[in-house]
Amino acid sequence: MTRVVIIGGGWSGCAAALTAKKAGASVTLIEKTDMLIGLGNVGGIMRNNGRYTAAEENTYLGAGELFEITDNASRHKDIDFPGHKHASLYDVTKVEPMVRKLLLNNGIDIRLKARANDVIVKKNRIEGIILADGSTIKGDVYIETTGSTGPMGNCLKYGNGCSMCILRCPSFGPRISISKRAGVEDILGQRGDESYGAFSGSCKLNKDSLSEEIRKKLDRDGVVILPVPKEDIKMEKLDMKVCQQYSLKEFAENIILLDTGHAKLMTPFYPLEKLRKIKGLENARYEDPYSGGIGNSVRYLSIAPRNNSMKVKGVDNLLCAGEKSGLFVGHTEAISTGSLAGHNSVRLSLGIPLLELPRNLAIGDIIAYANEEIKSREALKKRYTFAGSLYFNRMKELGLYTIDIKEIGNKINRMNLLDIYNEKLL
Repeated sequence: MTRVVIIGGGWSGCAAALTAKKAGASVTLIEKTDMLIGLGNVGGIMRNNGRYTAAEENTYLGAGELFEITDNASRHKDIDFPGHKHASLYDVTKVEPMVRKLLLNNGIDIRLKARANDVIVKKNRIEGIILADGSTIKGDVYIETTGSTGPMGNCLKYGNGCSMCILRCPSFGPRISISKRAGVEDILGQRGDESYGAFSGSCKLNKDSLSEEIRKKLDRDGVVILPVPKEDIKMEKLDMKVCQQYSLKEFAENIILLDTGHAKLMTPFYPLEKLRKIKGLENARYEDPYSGGIGNSVRYLSIAPRNNSMKVKGVDNLLCAGEKSGLFVGHTEAISTGSLAGHNSVRLSLGIPLLELPRNLAIGDIIAYANEEIKSREALKKRYTFAGSLYFNRMKELGLYTIDIKEIGNKINRMNLLDIYNEKLL
């Protein structure tokens, strides 16, 4: 039986584990912290704009389980906020145990607090992952889904220092780049001013620290919009954000709060003394990151060159997904790339052609388009998401965006890709 080792237990790693298992592999998932889904523990936005299309494409392809979990855990469905339609907001306090149970029920070997520290490489093949405790995990095929945030030095060099975010590098140790340790040079994303990386796009406020009126409105509507005092409006902050789909003037002129269990504040950081000037936020407190008054985690500093089947160039038995695989933003994007990488890990082990999703699917197009664009220096400043900015515009121009579920199913059926991820290859 093919042994697949996945490094990184975020959304893309969990998705890869499920599709690799369904294809017939023995799967081990290693994660450096004590929780799965990574930034999914503080994210919470699904199905907004083109993510609705992509979620349904994944489901018809046979990778719908994680979307079923986030749908079932949603506090609000079909809500609108500036620039975004028909969004679902899942409860970030409930989803991780549901995902962990799903993986365990599928027979996936989960190793938590198991940080990758180095790799064993011979003749362009990885032969083992060396963990921080000195032990080695060996497989036939490896999938890197380590993300692009950390180690702490990057947040200090390209940001305002460690912001004490959900990744908790001081407690669990730094993330390393598996592909780089295997001899492949990383690609680094840039901001508009050509400095490297980008700030994470949001913070979490403790709901109990907000006024009763705001809490009630959040619970009822899922969205609260509060005007920012004119003297505190800073349009240039939009250029710092990793999430370019939220780089709209409304997000600089207003405090936009979304109910994801916590109150999701749609800005990379906001000075606490200025935040507390706003009515209803006089006692506001940051829940994540704890340094949200001055900074957030810095991302997009570790991307592996790959082809459109998620295979890493230069290493014979390594695939990648999530932020490790491109300038992608979001949970849906991570699940999409992870599901393809997991399925292809078994194909790679068998020596059969890897699946490349056609470009008349939104998932296939974003994977290929982002790969084409990343080759130019200017494109390193861009981000790719189904939810907005330049790629959502492209989706609409190409006719890839739809919320007609039946239409999506018929298209995938015509391509003979229906339930492809459920096909047992071993």
